[in-house]
Amino acid sequence: MLRFLFRLAAMVALSVAVIMAVLDATRSVAASALVMTPLNSSWLAVSPDTRAAFETFVRAKASPIIWDAGIAWVLAQPGFAVFAVLAFLLHAIGYRRRRRGGEFAPG
Repeated sequence: MLRFLFRLAAMVALSVAVIMAVLDATRSVAASALVMTPLNSSWLAVSPDTRAAFETFVRAKASPIIWDAGIAWVLAQPGFAVFAVLAFLLHAIGYRRRRRGGEFAPG
């Protein structure tokens, strides 16, 4: 059941990555230049209140250093790349390995 949830979350993250990549590709064609929108800009465009609440929560509960060093760096990366890496990690967690011993066992 838990593997299914990780694979489902990976599929949702991959869907968001593809949507963000298509948006960036469309903007790149329109601008005749490469456009890669940072995740922070996309998040602020969709929901600035949750972005501000998330920053306040991290700075209050964890540390301002974690925000400045880690999370701000991630938010500065292109949104499609962040969600693609997240999808890969979630898929790797939810991946089920196939057993190798029984394929060619003598009958």
